[in-house]
Amino acid sequence: MPTPRPGTPVRGSTTGRPLMAALDLFGRRWALRILWELRAGPLGARALLARCEGLSSSVLYQRLRELASSGIIAPSADGYELTRLGTALRDALRPLDEWAIAWAQEQEHNDQEPTER
Repeated sequence: MPTPRPGTPVRGSTTGRPLMAALDLFGRRWALRILWELRAGPLGARALLARCEGLSSSVLYQRLRELASSGIIAPSADGYELTRLGTALRDALRPLDEWAIAWAQEQEHNDQEPTER
């Protein structure tokens, strides 16, 4: 499966709108987890495998290639690190993370409320 690119058809979009291409890339298994682990600084492949229990080395290297060819991460002396675009993505995802935490708390609250019969 080719790396999603804006302007080319991707899952969910025949036009390849940039947002749809990004969501296709980030929706691939382990992609967001790898980005999450790189949020605080560079890591090598072994460290990423250790932090991502269940991630195979073949999938890791495929995701690293895709994220690097997309300009979101880059090889560094210490392994892989976020690029300028990757850092901007990390910052852009922060409000979504905050929303997701509030959503989870709301769901937990709703689950604890007694249901009417």
